[in-house]
Amino acid sequence: MTTPSQLLESNRKWAAHVVQERPSFFQALVSQQAPEFLWIGCSDSRVPASEILGIMPGEVFVHRNVANLVHQTDVNCLSVLEYGIEFLRVRHIIVCGHYGCGGIEAALETHPHALVDNWLRGIHNVYRKHRRVLDGLPDREARLRALCEFNVREQVLNAARTTVLQTAWRDGRPIAVHGWIYKLSDGLLKDLNISLYSQDDLDAALDPIA
Repeated sequence: MTTPSQLLESNRKWAAHVVQERPSFFQALVSQQAPEFLWIGCSDSRVPASEILGIMPGEVFVHRNVANLVHQTDVNCLSVLEYGIEFLRVRHIIVCGHYGCGGIEAALETHPHALVDNWLRGIHNVYRKHRRVLDGLPDREARLRALCEFNVREQVLNAARTTVLQTAWRDGRPIAVHGWIYKLSDGLLKDLNISLYSQDDLDAALDPIA
């Protein structure tokens, strides 16, 4: 079992390695934060944004919570969105879920999970919205995988519906919202082919017949 002191030692080795490879990295990092990407992901310890994207600190602004949800009343998430859009001037918002998400699985179970059940309530709505498709899948594993994808798509729509992004789009700001999912078993990201670049894109996604 790793101890806190071992984590500190690992940090020292990592910092030394970075300085050896890029001597001015930390000095540059202190002086500015100008990422083009805002990542909204799951709190799961196996899905760290910078590592799976293969980038260094400073290149992505990150918000994480259980099951990568965007609640319209979550002041934490809304504050991150506002700061990323208004102050950091991010150009892309990536909502990234992952297969094998414990939050998705918990939302489908019938027994209680205490406080987190309140947080996961919206996933029940996602399930009901796509129930016909989900119930037609061959087994529970297939339903969970599909629900993970449906949840990402729903959170992309939720992000686009926030007053923060709505205001930015009205002001003509070039900001896109993308939906991705991560596969733990091979470390690869998958584009779910839902990207919204404007209010028109959102309207079309909400009413695809129009």
